[in-house]
Amino acid sequence: MGQKVNPNGFRVGVIRDWNTRWYASKKDFSDYLVEDRKIRDHLKKVHYAAGVAKIDIERAANKVTVSIHTARPG
Repeated sequence: MGQKVNPNGFRVGVIRDWNTRWYASKKDFSDYLVEDRKIRDHLKKVHYAAGVAKIDIERAANKVTVSIHTARPG
């Protein structure tokens, strides 16, 4: 019997791209991860009626870029 593989994890990097794009040191990694989770939860809660399909987060040195993909404009 074959092994079951999560289809989302299997496709990341080949067909799909990561939802977050940043690099961090070991001491900052957990802080950035928690901050990303808070950003996603807040945006999904505030913009629930907009039909948010995907939230991409990119980090540069001192800048965070959040891209929101929605089903409806506005």
